[in-house]
Amino acid sequence: MKQMPVGYQLYSAREEAKKDLKGVCRALKAMGYDGVEFAGFYGRSAEEIKAILAETGLRGVSSHVSAADIEKNMFGVIAYHQAIGCKYIAVPYLDQEHRPGAAGFPAMIRLMYRFGKLCKEAGIQLLYHNHDFEFVDVSGMYGLDFLYAAVEPELLKTEIDVCWVKYAGVEPAEYVRKYAGRAPLVHMKDFVGKKGGGTPYALIGQAEKADEGVAFEYRPLGHGCQDVKAVTEAAIDAGAEWLIVEQDDWYKRSPLEQAKESIDTLYGLGVKIR
Repeated sequence: MKQMPVGYQLYSAREEAKKDLKGVCRALKAMGYDGVEFAGFYGRSAEEIKAILAETGLRGVSSHVSAADIEKNMFGVIAYHQAIGCKYIAVPYLDQEHRPGAAGFPAMIRLMYRFGKLCKEAGIQLLYHNHDFEFVDVSGMYGLDFLYAAVEPELLKTEIDVCWVKYAGVEPAEYVRKYAGRAPLVHMKDFVGKKGGGTPYALIGQAEKADEGVAFEYRPLGHGCQDVKAVTEAAIDAGAEWLIVEQDDWYKRSPLEQAKESIDTLYGLGVKIR
């Protein structure tokens, strides 16, 4: 299999990163990760973040920034990411008011168009990171497809999270290939359980009502229900530049121990060479 650079979404080790960001980055580099994706900067200046990246040898691949923070300070967000050399900014989540099919969705599309244009002018690419709630019908198509159809590809590209695609009942490898040429980053995430069988949004205070399904749990890559090989091959076929490992929550072992399990799976596939 073709070798690819692999990044790690720091939200997956958020408590550790908050206490010792440099130590976490050093540990990730030692495991074989090539870069990190930020989800906040823990109060550090751009100069401090840039220094940590330089010292640990990791790339600052991308960053998750909420739509609310973007709307508050578009130029400040862009300037910070330019300063740390971050090529991608992703909108990670939409509140219920702005999701596909909701009253605020058209305003969100306009925001992404405007911010995507500013990003392009600054040499940064805007992405949208999906969950499962975008897979509702909007004008005869999935809401996620509606969003990508509404904003030009050069202004908005995909960051397809394969966990949420599968959780929504859609085949992840096929969906990644659907956006070939528009999928620079692919979120690699594994899990067990099925829709209605747990509380996947408990971390943000939006727990679902459980039924008789299997309890939902995030897992390291290769330890859940995902066909990691098929998804990785799809990402390669789609022209992805990076695979980004993410595990929103962890069980029995620490986040970094499970980060190692995930990258070990990619070593086993030949995506990484020791």
